[in-house]
Amino acid sequence: MRYTFYETAILFFAWSFLAWLAETAVATIKEKDFRNRGFASGPFCFIYGFTGVLFLIFLQELKEDIVFLFLGSVAVATAVEWFTGKLLERMDRQKWWDYSGKKWNFDGYICLQYSLLWGLLGVLSVRYGNGWIINLYHALPQFARVSVVWILLAVGLLDLSGSLMFICHLEEKLKRLLKWNRRLQQWTLGFAVKVSGHIEGRIRSSYPATVQNEITERDTDSETCSLAQLFWLFVTGAFLGDVIETVFCRITAGVWMSRSSLVWGPFSIVWGLAIALVTALLYKDRDKQDHHMFWVGTFLGGAYEYMCSVFTELVFGKVFWDYSAMPFNLGGRINLLYCFFWGIAAVVWMKGLYPKVAQLTDNIRKKTGGWLTAGLAVFMALDMAVSVMALVRQETRAQGHPAVYQWEQVMDQRFGDARMERIYPNAIRQQDTGPDTDADMETE
Repeated sequence: MRYTFYETAILFFAWSFLAWLAETAVATIKEKDFRNRGFASGPFCFIYGFTGVLFLIFLQELKEDIVFLFLGSVAVATAVEWFTGKLLERMDRQKWWDYSGKKWNFDGYICLQYSLLWGLLGVLSVRYGNGWIINLYHALPQFARVSVVWILLAVGLLDLSGSLMFICHLEEKLKRLLKWNRRLQQWTLGFAVKVSGHIEGRIRSSYPATVQNEITERDTDSETCSLAQLFWLFVTGAFLGDVIETVFCRITAGVWMSRSSLVWGPFSIVWGLAIALVTALLYKDRDKQDHHMFWVGTFLGGAYEYMCSVFTELVFGKVFWDYSAMPFNLGGRINLLYCFFWGIAAVVWMKGLYPKVAQLTDNIRKKTGGWLTAGLAVFMALDMAVSVMALVRQETRAQGHPAVYQWEQVMDQRFGDARMERIYPNAIRQQDTGPDTDADMETE
């Protein structure tokens, strides 16, 4: 069953609110004083809502298999919790929560008992909770349903913006940006300071770990990782990933085949994004032991690959890889052996390749200025846009839809079926893989 935009939005806010109730109640009872546990000022824990939507999108196909649904919920939710903790740490240089005192914790951001709880919550939400919430939502009149969603979106966006303003110290940035208008500057800056002050006080009282676990800021250039650096690492990772996969296919299958994600150039977007993400999250932890990097890479790499598989299938209607024939696989999307490869890749990258590649790309950027980075960014954006259009048109062409718009005609001329099959030799249309029955299609 596929959910509409409005149904997905109401599920996001429903789980955010219910989680806020539970978290606030537990914290208040524990501290014997009211604690608003949401990241935002309102009654929302957005990380739960976001995770609930991920369950909805990526784990719906596992609904009938409780064991795999539980394991998938553990993997997805734990990855989100660790990623969110690391992201907030990078933004604010503080730990928002700390599980270091609990058994079987990892990095202080995740621990076994909460991961198991996430798994239980995932099973309950996918199998039962989503249906109950949607039924209640559809009990409202049509106008009320639409109005409630847009009101919640507006309130949530404003609330989240205020929290991010405090985290990013936006009041200082506003002060610099609004010099052209003193009156507007005074009003905006005053409003920003009030909002930031309110949110800061609430966050400090609700998340004492942000005070107790401040992270020392490093001022050296080697400890910074700018957007330009991450972009170059993305491009480098995309290129290296494509080369590695091409050679691997030649060794294991005995054939040379394209492993690129894009229509122009040898670039694997899955690898590029993985390299950029792992660098952004782990570059300050690269001095930790190898087994730390290995297990982070194994776990997060498996969750990442699973999400990429579901995403590409939902968006493009194609299966780009299938591990069903391999042991210890999950829905053919990931398998244990390749998850270990992700772990090895994380160690090799952070311990060996990253310092050299970072130095090389920094030298290139310094010698060429910003023009090469800008030109490469434009090319990659154009390449990705054309690749998406070519894949979408290939799918609609396979469904028998004629080219009506000019862009469709161009795609038919430049990227016909023969060329697309050479670029994406392993891509299989979703209906050709066999999991969907006629009844399933009618339900959707």
